[in-house]
Parts: sequence; C-alpha cells; structure tokens
Amino acid sequence: MPFIRTLVPRGTESARKQAIVMGIHQALIDAIGMPKDELFNAVAEYSPDDFFYDRSFNGIARSDNLVVVELTMRRGRSDAMKRDLYARIAANLERDAQVSPRDVFIFTHENDYSDWSVGNGQFAMNIVQQRGSDS
Repeated sequence: MPFIRTLVPRGTESARKQAIVMGIHQALIDAIGMPKDELFNAVAEYSPDDFFYDRSFNGIARSDNLVVVELTMRRGRSDAMKRDLYARIAANLERDAQVSPRDVFIFTHENDYSDWSVGNGQFAMNIVQQRGSDS
C-alpha cells in the first residue's frame, strides 16, 4: 500500500488537485498492480516563500507550477516498474491536469511491511494483503 504526499502550488483548484491525485493513483494501479482501493494521498499546497527549488536542475526547465510526488511504499519493485510508474504519472498529469512533465518531480522511499500499521493498531506484517474486520 503506497502512501503518497503531493505538493502543489498554493491556489491550485480543487478539481485540478483531484485530477492530480487520480492520475497518480491510476499510474500506481497500471504500473505496479496496486489494488484500486489503496488510495492514500495527502495533498498540501506550498507558497513561493515556503518551497525553494532550482528551476533548471539537471537541465530541465521548470515553471512556478512544480508538482512534487513523494511515494512511500514497500520495497521490492524493480527499476523497470518504477521507470514505468514515473512515466505514467507524468503522462497522466499532463493529460488530466495540464501539468507539464517538466514540472513533475517524483521520489520514492521504500520500506518493509514491518514499517506499517494500516488500521486498528495492527502490525502490518500480520495482515499482509488481507482484508481486515471492523468487528
């Protein structure tokens, strides 16, 4: 279950935020086989006074509309899967939210099941890919 944090420029419209979130979500489904119900994406806005970045880092011309996608997920995806995931996120955001691929900055943190509790205070190692019960 990936957990995503997405930073968008202050003033980004709600519909555009939704398109960004769903574009990332669909890329996760398509590229790494994530189940559709594993949507956890915290969106935060930044102002120019709160987030500084180089608009030409690594030779890519970025605008003032940078979208940062921070993925935290279980270790084990291949480089090919990640490459596909990143490309799909950029393509989806361009198509659905009019975000230039140049303005999509993605990075990943990987960890193990032992680093998660996804509900009811249960150690995720005990419930790996199983449906919990609220009873």
